[in-house]
Amino acid sequence: MAKILIAEDERDIRDLIEFTLKYAGHEVVKAANGAEAVELAPQVMPDLILMDVRMPRMTGYEACRALKEMDAVSHVPVVFLSAKGQQSEMDTGMDAGAYDYILKPFAPDQLTQRIAEILAKFGIEG
Repeated sequence: MAKILIAEDERDIRDLIEFTLKYAGHEVVKAANGAEAVELAPQVMPDLILMDVRMPRMTGYEACRALKEMDAVSHVPVVFLSAKGQQSEMDTGMDAGAYDYILKPFAPDQLTQRIAEILAKFGIEG
């Protein structure tokens, strides 16, 4: 199973995602904001990073750009989680280096399915 770093500032959502992914057999590391995710990523070397767009201290976009500049983790796919579904928001995320976008709200089974598909594309057991 994959090691997944979650960067989400809302505790309830972070805990729900953690529970969902652990239930699917993944190892989960949690960050409460973008800056924490940038700090944790090279330490834990995740297979995938799920990141909220709107967070304090550092937005998801800023964190993604910072991660893509770090040699150790630049290859790790970043998937944004956002309630904002406008094309301009998605374009900004993709320009920042994201691999994909998952819109909130989502059902737990939808999340695990999308994560499995993304991991498979990167050749990671999911």
